[in-house]
Amino acid sequence: MKGKFSKYKGLYWRQLFLTVGMVLLTLSLTGAAFFSLSYNYVRQEKTDDLKSKAEMVGTMCADYLVAGEFKNETDLERLASFAASVSDVNFMICNSSGQVLLTTDVGQAGQSVTIPGEVMDQVWTERVWPQSTDLAGIYETKHFLVGVPVYESGTEQMVGAAFAVTQVSTLDNLWKAFAGLFCLTSLVVLLIAFAVSSVTTVRQVQPIREMVRATRRYAEGDFDIRMNDDGQDDEIGELAASFNNMAESLQQTERSRREFIANISHELKTPMTTIAGYTDGILDGTIPPENERQYLQIISDESRRLSRLVRRMLDVSQLQAMDPLKNGSRFDICESMRRVLISMEKRINDRNLDVDADIPDTPIMTLGDPDMITQVIYNLLENAAKFARQGSTLYLGVARMDGKALVSIRNEGDTISAEELPLLFERFHKSDKSRSEDKDGVGLGLYIVKTILEQHKEKINVTSENGVTTFSFSLRTE
Repeated sequence: MKGKFSKYKGLYWRQLFLTVGMVLLTLSLTGAAFFSLSYNYVRQEKTDDLKSKAEMVGTMCADYLVAGEFKNETDLERLASFAASVSDVNFMICNSSGQVLLTTDVGQAGQSVTIPGEVMDQVWTERVWPQSTDLAGIYETKHFLVGVPVYESGTEQMVGAAFAVTQVSTLDNLWKAFAGLFCLTSLVVLLIAFAVSSVTTVRQVQPIREMVRATRRYAEGDFDIRMNDDGQDDEIGELAASFNNMAESLQQTERSRREFIANISHELKTPMTTIAGYTDGILDGTIPPENERQYLQIISDESRRLSRLVRRMLDVSQLQAMDPLKNGSRFDICESMRRVLISMEKRINDRNLDVDADIPDTPIMTLGDPDMITQVIYNLLENAAKFARQGSTLYLGVARMDGKALVSIRNEGDTISAEELPLLFERFHKSDKSRSEDKDGVGLGLYIVKTILEQHKEKINVTSENGVTTFSFSLRTE
């Protein structure tokens, strides 16, 4: 039994049943109120109609009730019968004791009929007595009666009562006509609500079902599937767009992860292969004892490079988790540049490079982490010195521009092709196209630069023309 109804537990059916249930509840409450009000309205309308007719016949009969000669007036009987035939209402005229003196009901003609005393009392007390009753067995079925007192002309003396009688079915038929119209209208409204709710629910549930299928594909490693938003400018459209953006991000992350694993595997394999090979050569005697020191030095260098690689990777992970703008600290960018120049003095002199430093004497206060920005300047200047032509000039400068401090580092050397420029900031990329010649580098320096600046909500730019390569970035000063 549980499995039989499990298919109705989905979001589509819950939403559909909820909407239809709410419409049914609304129609039921409205119907109950409508039926009550409409019945009372129809009953009141019928009561007023029968009251006016009973009063009219009662007025005509008042003088005859006083004279006591009522039964001999055939003209009055004919008039009452005519009134009954044209209005589809029967009349009963009784004296003050409740004895019926005149009736237009063929079924009661010739019979001695007496209205119950409690009925007469209510007519005289309430002045109008509407009731569905069989008059204590006078009628076989219930009839709707409206009784009014009959007064002597010109006085308030009651001399009898006049009753207008009609079938209860007449009242019910009129009310049923109202009720039938309401039920028909309700059925149409319910069908429309069902159709609209079904279409609306399908439009709401379909994207969710697509997302479920997509997430299953993502779990399997397939990030190519995308949501179709159909140009919807609503929450569902926004959700689909956000889902597609998430998919793009996941796909990019997966691509980066695979590239990272491939790159790191290559970078780790090279020094480890060198270390293992030379170590085995020393141990098995392949390498002569007089050359062991030379190869041990190579093993030492490769071990240090491997250590630097692991340390840089850890640095990148730590940098990506930091928020340098969170505390809003400020520092002097000019002072950071001077410290980097001093620390790089030996390396610059070793390559016989001149330095053109355009650093103002007055402080330029910028927003960010001073240690992280110092690392950026150091990596850029180190990279510029490494690839600068022997005896050329390095440029290091900073200037204010549009509320920011613009830092530029320039060197003279080989021109970097336009195709390679976007690749400079990728992990493990080396501009000399070799992963073994540059023993000091691990290909993460510029990637760390880009990561730090992205944490500062800034970008790194690079141009290379006619042998002059310039790296530049900006920091907020306000």
